[in-house]
This record gives sequence, C-alpha cells and structure tokens, in this order.
Amino acid sequence: MKTLTLLRHAKSGWDDIVKRDLDRPLNDKGRRAAQAVGRHWRALDLSFGHVVASPAVRVMETIAAVETGYGRRLAPEWDRRLYLATPETLLELVREFPADTDSALLVSHNPGLEELVLLLVPDRADQPLRDDVELKFPTASTAQLTFDVGAWADVAENGGTLARFVRPRDLDAAFGPDGE
Repeated sequence: MKTLTLLRHAKSGWDDIVKRDLDRPLNDKGRRAAQAVGRHWRALDLSFGHVVASPAVRVMETIAAVETGYGRRLAPEWDRRLYLATPETLLELVREFPADTDSALLVSHNPGLEELVLLLVPDRADQPLRDDVELKFPTASTAQLTFDVGAWADVAENGGTLARFVRPRDLDAAFGPDGE
C-alpha cells in the first residue's frame, strides 16, 4: 500500500511586484492557512517518508509555515520539474519515488495537482471527494490518495482512492472565500 499526499501551495501575494512568477511570495492569509494545515496534519499524526517540492518561493514559504503548525521538519527534495508541471509529469515523478517509502508528500501547483487527482482517482460513486476536487482544489488544500500497489512505479491512472481532501476553509471558515 502506498499513500501519496498532495499539498497545493498557500495563497500567494499578487500585490508584491516580482520579476518572475517563481519568486512570488505568500500573503498573510496564505501563511495563516498553511500553519492551520500543519496543525491539522499534527492532529492526524501524518508522516512522510519522502517529500518533494517545487522550488517556487510560495512553495518554500508554504512548507515553512506548515512546519510551524506541524511541529516537524519536512526536509523536502526540491525538484524544478514540479513548477507548473502537467499531471503526466507529476505522475512520472511519483513513479520515481524511492521503493522503500510507503508515504510521500508532493508540494506543488495547480492546475497540475487537481488534474493529477482526477487522473489517478476513478470517477465513480464510491469516490465522492473526487467531485470536490473537480470543483476546485484551493490553495493550501491537502489531498491524500492511497494505492494498492507494492511499488510507486505501479501507480496507474484510475488506480487510486481519494482518502482525504481538506481545504483550509474546512479547518476554519475564515479561510473560505468570504472569510476576510
């Protein structure tokens, strides 16, 4: 059994003038939401044997804020392929995860993460959370998928189960669209 947790970076600051999109930082609401996500992960006692993340500033800042709430270091491997990756690229990367780890975290961007979930989780009545992801995968949201496989290389389209999908507004209404 393999467990893949996906985290979309928290809300970034569009007011900050940066030369490259890669350098865009989080805004205050994004930092608070990421800390809340970390506290939620701590309450669930989630752990990850392998962590891979996009090198975008907003991802780095999301991880730092999540670690504050989580109370643990994530120590990601930074991979440029994750920056604005297609779902196919994300799946290739997942298939490269170390065989000896059963639980991995991938921190990246949309639309790739949302499309990856839709690629990996079949559209069936027994997967009601999939509809929520298809509607919207908001910033700082967590999706957790499980696969009944022995190796990451065997993760396949429509082969996953969406065990959890948690948006920041599920943790605190202030993080919802009408929260501020």
